[in-house]
Amino acid sequence: MASHATTVSPSAPDMQASTPAIQVSLSRVGVTGVEKVIRVKADGAENLYYAGFECFVDLNPRQAGVHMSRFEEIVGEAIDEVVLGEAFRAEVLAAHIAQRVRKRQGGLRAEVSVTARYPETVTTPASGQPTQEIYVLFGTAVTSERGTRTLTGVQAQGMTACPCAQEMVGGLARERLAEQGFDPEQIERAIEAVPIATHNQRGIGVLHIGCPEGGEAWIDAPELLRIVEGSMSSEIYELMKRPDELAVVAKAHSQPRFVEDCVREMVRRVVEGYPGLPGEAFVMARQENLETIHRHSVVAERYGTLDDLRAELRSGEHQPRHITMREWLEAPVA
Repeated sequence: MASHATTVSPSAPDMQASTPAIQVSLSRVGVTGVEKVIRVKADGAENLYYAGFECFVDLNPRQAGVHMSRFEEIVGEAIDEVVLGEAFRAEVLAAHIAQRVRKRQGGLRAEVSVTARYPETVTTPASGQPTQEIYVLFGTAVTSERGTRTLTGVQAQGMTACPCAQEMVGGLARERLAEQGFDPEQIERAIEAVPIATHNQRGIGVLHIGCPEGGEAWIDAPELLRIVEGSMSSEIYELMKRPDELAVVAKAHSQPRFVEDCVREMVRRVVEGYPGLPGEAFVMARQENLETIHRHSVVAERYGTLDDLRAELRSGEHQPRHITMREWLEAPVA
C-alpha cells in the first residue's frame, strides 16, 4: 500500500491570525495540564521536580486565536535555558515563560503558573533519622507593558492540637484531682507538669508572597516552608521512631493552635521576617485542618498587601479592604 506524506503548504492561511467573526477581546486564552519532569543539578547532585504548567495570554478583538503549539515550545525552551544547572525557583521559571509567551503570541499581557512537587530529606527531632518529605512549590508570573510581577508560594503539612478540647480536658483533670484530695497548688503543679490530652488535626498550610514589578526581592521557598511548618503546633514526618513520635506529640500539645492561629502566626512571621519588602508586596496565608472528631474540615485565610498587614499588626485595627490574589495579579496597567 502506498504511503502519502501530508504537508502544509507555505501559502496556507494562518487561521489564528485572521479576523474573527465576532470581534471581542478575550481575557485569557491558553493551555493547562502541561506536565514536565525537570532535572536540576545543584552542589553536585541532581534533583527531580515534577511540574505542571498553565500558560495564558490575552487576545485582542481582531485576532481569531493563539498558536497553541507555541506554548509547549516555549515551556521547553525556558526549562533548558533558565532552570538546568541552577537552583530551581518556580517564580523565575514562570516569569521567563510569561515573557516569551507575551512576545511570541503578541499579547499585551501573559500569565504563567508553575506547580512543582519535590523531595527534601530532613531529620527527625529525637532520633535524627533521615526521612524524605514531599513539598509543593508554586510560582506565578504576570508580564505586561510595565514589567513582570511574581508570586512565590509553598505548601506544607503539619499537625495542630485543639486548644478548646485541651482546656476542657484540663478542667476535667482538675476536678478529678480535687476529688482525690489534692490541694489547688498541687493540682496546678500537676497540670503544668503533664501534657493535657486534646484532639488533633493534620494541617495543610499554604503561603504566597508576591513581588511587584521592578522588585528584585529574593523570596527563599525553603524559608517559606519553615514559616508554614512552624506556624502549626508541630511538624510531622513520614518516618519516625518511637522517641520522634513522643517529641512530636509533646510539642504539639505544648502549643495548641486553632486554624485561625496558624494563619495569624504565618502573617506575623512574614511581616517580621521580611522588613525590606515593599509595602505593595502581596501576602496570602491559608490553613486547612482535617478534623478528627468531625466529618468536615476547617479553613482560614488572610490575604492583602504587606502595607495593610503591617498597619493592622501595629494598630490592631481592622483593615476593611483585603485585596485578593487575583486582584493583585490583575492590577491594571498604569
